[in-house]
Amino acid sequence: MNLIDPILQFHEELKQIRRAIHANPELSYEEDQTADLVARKLDEWGIPVIRGLGRTGVVGVIRNGSSARAVGLRADMDALPLAEHNSFAHRSRNEGKMHACGHDGHTAMLLGAAHYLSKHRQFDGTVYVIFQPAEEGAGGAKAMMDDGLFAQCPMEAVFGMHNWPNMKAGMMGVVAGPMMASSNEFELTIRGKGSHAAQPHLSVDPIMVAVQIAQSWQTIVSRNTSPIDSSVLSITQIHSGSATNIVPDSASMIGTVRTFTIPVLDMVERRMRDIAEHTAAAFGASVEFGFRRNYPPLINHLPEAEFAIGVMKDVVGHDGVVTSAEPTMGSEDFAFMLLEQPGCYVFIGNGDGDHRETGHGLGPCNLHNPSYDFNDDLLPIGASYWVRLAEQFLATPPLRR
Repeated sequence: MNLIDPILQFHEELKQIRRAIHANPELSYEEDQTADLVARKLDEWGIPVIRGLGRTGVVGVIRNGSSARAVGLRADMDALPLAEHNSFAHRSRNEGKMHACGHDGHTAMLLGAAHYLSKHRQFDGTVYVIFQPAEEGAGGAKAMMDDGLFAQCPMEAVFGMHNWPNMKAGMMGVVAGPMMASSNEFELTIRGKGSHAAQPHLSVDPIMVAVQIAQSWQTIVSRNTSPIDSSVLSITQIHSGSATNIVPDSASMIGTVRTFTIPVLDMVERRMRDIAEHTAAAFGASVEFGFRRNYPPLINHLPEAEFAIGVMKDVVGHDGVVTSAEPTMGSEDFAFMLLEQPGCYVFIGNGDGDHRETGHGLGPCNLHNPSYDFNDDLLPIGASYWVRLAEQFLATPPLRR
């Protein structure tokens, strides 16, 4: 690996920062203590700070030379509403809250890069280090953008990174094009007519309508979606009824839809609505259908993805980079930034959990698992990647004319 020596020497402090954040997790838009820590460190290192974008967001502005060029590096700060099962010293002190997705590590890696860049400034231009709140379902990226992130901090491209369990620690991966899916929720209420269960002929049974709709919806994936265009339609809740001898007058279904493209998402939503309305009508029932689009698909831009691949190979070696990583149906609100700015999002392997200290939970070291912990060995790797990317980006002719 081609890691930066001063960052390796700074590893122990980064480790302590990461563990302090892990021990004090904060949920979306509540990251006051974390944001204060980030801002304090940036200020100590002589980096001007912008606060208040997306409520608790923090941006450090690292300038050098006379070039007007700029690049953005983004990390997320929020934790999950999850009770931690680990008992090691840096476990969560806030009951019911946990850094189970590694945002503590993401923040520490970017702080490590900021520290080096502020001390050495071997670039000509501006590096914006973006510490974003509320990634976990609350759209903090969009909130920062709505508050003027890209207007106040104009940049040619923006880059993000996420740790990835079960990828060998220190390896890096990327997909040019769709890498993570859109996240969407639906809720369907079926209005029928209740009756005594011994007289079902007097009812319009909403449960049977729900069964028919649920089965028919699956044909959207198998018969309306092209086999090369992946989509997921999962019904995760069905609610109806109050007693064994009553046919209820209503039923509801709730779930999620994931796609890699907006046209496929448009088609799925349209077909779900059509099938629900017409199936219900055939049974003499009616429906209320709601569909909420949360996060768009995360689609890496090809020039920036190719550039990131070159930087990754420089840092972890040719054999340490997976350029055909499997896209995931998980979602990520960095997708909002990629709708407005060119950029690329990459994975860095977190390993299989062997790095965890004595006292970890019995569960696997997977994202959103109460036994998860970020691998501190990644801190100098991720920080070195950020530094090399920023320096090389600003030293390379613009990727777009």
